[in-house]
Amino acid sequence: MKKWSIFLIGLIVTITAVVMGPALFVETKAVSKAPETDLDALKPTVSEKQDTDLPNIAILATGGTIAGTGSSSTETTGYKSGDLAIETLIEAVPEMKKIANISGEQIVNVDSTDITNEILLKLGKRINELLASDDVDGIVVTHGTDTLEETAYFLNLVVKSDKPVVLTAAMRPATAMSADGPFNLYNAVLLASDKSSRGKGVLVALNDRIASARNITKTNTTATDTFKSVENGYLGAIVGGKPYYYNETTRLNTTRSVFDISKIDALPQVDIIYGYQNSPTYMYTAAVKNGAKGIVVAAPGDGTLSSKALEGVQEAMKNGVVVVRSSRVGSGTVSPKEGFITSDSLNPQKARILLMLALTQTKDPVKIQEFYNQY
Repeated sequence: MKKWSIFLIGLIVTITAVVMGPALFVETKAVSKAPETDLDALKPTVSEKQDTDLPNIAILATGGTIAGTGSSSTETTGYKSGDLAIETLIEAVPEMKKIANISGEQIVNVDSTDITNEILLKLGKRINELLASDDVDGIVVTHGTDTLEETAYFLNLVVKSDKPVVLTAAMRPATAMSADGPFNLYNAVLLASDKSSRGKGVLVALNDRIASARNITKTNTTATDTFKSVENGYLGAIVGGKPYYYNETTRLNTTRSVFDISKIDALPQVDIIYGYQNSPTYMYTAAVKNGAKGIVVAAPGDGTLSSKALEGVQEAMKNGVVVVRSSRVGSGTVSPKEGFITSDSLNPQKARILLMLALTQTKDPVKIQEFYNQY
């Protein structure tokens, strides 16, 4: 009797499997971690349903804390950045699909301190390629916070479209309690979907605020409200699911920018040298020796050069290196001084971005100074 019972149970299971077939199995779509393969080979993840009444927004992921994971829900430092793939970020915020048709693409998945000039060019070219299509209405870039302002400003200078490009990030990893990434991502998509965001240059959406790529900077190592537009203020805010703009940037950007990376394979090397008491000249010597085409001096105060720094600057200039005076202070405009290029109100890291692009066109200090005055 026992044998017959076992036989009958086995027969029922076999028949059920044959009849039901694939219906017994559920395919898992989410990818929890970024695949460790050549990211050039990754295909975009397109939302299954396309609503013709909604805008089409492409999310380009580069890694960072927003894609980071920690060992516990309370770990907000020491976590692993760039650990989650774009599919996971999108599926964590299903509300986005109510306001836009979402597609995702993994450009890279790294800590933002590992963003290279090559990655900047790859990202900029891909954005221009996507925005040239009638099927894309806006772009969102997820990024690490440490160098977000540099990438944002680079894109502000090289994107060739008035369609919205919005960068967003997080200060807490995706595994943390009260992680800030999901809502920042939702707001970025909301911003990129809104027609009022067109023609405003590259934007940064964090903590319900809308900032210009030129003016935003990171001001605190760990606080969630770290990003500030110190001198010039924010462009607007997101309130109740709607963007409100109060200011506009007056500096040239995107379609009004002369910088074109479509035929550029590499950017010139530009180094930043920090100014401080008892600073030596050998940092300038080393920069020149190692192939620097430009140097930005993060000088004290109003771009003040010590006697030793001045020696180093003059030696670099004799060797054909273009030198720009900036300030380590964090805000304010560097005063013009005859014989020197000044960064206007750009901090050293953004002054470096502009100098790299300027050097693709000219080494004329007068023309380069015009770029700093205009951009």
